[in-house]
Amino acid sequence: MSRSQQLYEAMILDHNKKPRNFSVMDPHTHSSHGKNPLCGDDFYVYISCNDTEIEAISFIGQGCAISKSSGSMMTEMLKGLPIQEALELKESFLEMVSTDISPEKKKSLGKLKVFEGVKDFPARVKCAALVWRALEDALGAKSGETSTE
Repeated sequence: MSRSQQLYEAMILDHNKKPRNFSVMDPHTHSSHGKNPLCGDDFYVYISCNDTEIEAISFIGQGCAISKSSGSMMTEMLKGLPIQEALELKESFLEMVSTDISPEKKKSLGKLKVFEGVKDFPARVKCAALVWRALEDALGAKSGETSTE
C-alpha cells in the first residue's frame, strides 16, 4: 500500500472513530433520514441554514466506517458554504465515487478525495453516498427520507 493510501485510510478511520459534528442539532431548518436497508447504514442529517448559506450541519446514526466518515467529512466541508456551492460539491463527490472525474474537479473536493477509491468497490458506493443523498433530500425540501435502495 502506498504512503498516500495509508494516509487516506488513516483519515477515514479517524473520522469513523471520532466523527465530527455527530449530534442531533435542534433547532434545525432542514433534515432528512438516509438509510440503506440492505447493509444497515442509517443516518439523520440536520441542517441550519438561512436563504443562502449553510450555517451549521450535523449528523447522527450508525453505519460502516465509509458511511460514518463520509458524513463526518461532509459536515466539516459544508459548514459555512453557500447552499449552491454545497450542492455543487455534493454533485462532484457523487460523481467521483462512481466514475472518473477531471483533475480540476477532483482538486475542488479537497480532502474528500480520500473516497476516490470507493468507485472500485461498487457495493461501497452507496455507503459513501448515503449522507450526501440525505443532504440532497433535506435541502430539496423533499420527503425528509431517502434510501439507497
